[in-house]
Amino acid sequence: MCEDFRDFSLLDSGDGMKLERWGNYLLARPEPQAVWPKQNPGRWREAHGVYHRSDKGGGSWEFTKPLPDGWNIRYRNLTFLVRPTGFKHTGLFPEQAVNWDYMASCIQARKEAAPREELRVLNLFAYTGGATMACARAGAAVAHVDSARGMVAWAKDNARLCGLKDAPIRYLVDDCLKFVRREQRRGRTYHGIVMDPPSYGRGPDGEMFRFETHVYPLIEECAKLLDGEPLFFLLNSYTSGFAPAVAQNALTAALPGGVVEADNIGLLSEAGLNLPCGATARWRP
Repeated sequence: MCEDFRDFSLLDSGDGMKLERWGNYLLARPEPQAVWPKQNPGRWREAHGVYHRSDKGGGSWEFTKPLPDGWNIRYRNLTFLVRPTGFKHTGLFPEQAVNWDYMASCIQARKEAAPREELRVLNLFAYTGGATMACARAGAAVAHVDSARGMVAWAKDNARLCGLKDAPIRYLVDDCLKFVRREQRRGRTYHGIVMDPPSYGRGPDGEMFRFETHVYPLIEECAKLLDGEPLFFLLNSYTSGFAPAVAQNALTAALPGGVVEADNIGLLSEAGLNLPCGATARWRP
């Protein structure tokens, strides 16, 4: 759990919703795990936007106060563009900041020991590039892979905001498994791999991905890309019903000989309630 995200905070949660501060703006979004009542009901009237789910699937935003199309927020030495999207998301998962810090610290420690070594990181299902920016800022060359062209474009915007426009980042609109297998044939290796697979998704050419069916074969293929002196392999899961032990067991089975730590990741509200957001597992040699 990260406690150093000054431009973001979880103000309250409950009744199937969460109230968050993103910079100067407050957004209320659905959160199925928040089965308890709201702790500070009066605070919710301050929201600039509320996302309402539809009985037919999806939903829409109701903006009750003026709100820009997008705005910037900072985390340490990184800057990100956030904006409300049609699928309730904002383009950033702030609970992942603990993993950004972890990966950055691994890269920085190796850089201090071997300043001239090129460190390479593979970011799969890379979304708008939170992990990409953290690793690039720490000094790694990053392959940023996502099947959604719009998300890759958003990541490029984030790189510009972070002052990383000219950093060694390869942006690839591709199916993750196909890309990994091509990298194997090319003989490329990576010192760090991070993957944030969806519960369900499709590649740019309609390739289907289901977490429970496809995540472990993908981990096995990714393991073949690890450098002989690797730094980390990080797996995130937001799939309902999959405990941290699932991610831990998957990495342990695919990457014998290392150490795997797994836990829930979440956000702590101002009322002191911990809102779980997913599971993460970290392998290190």
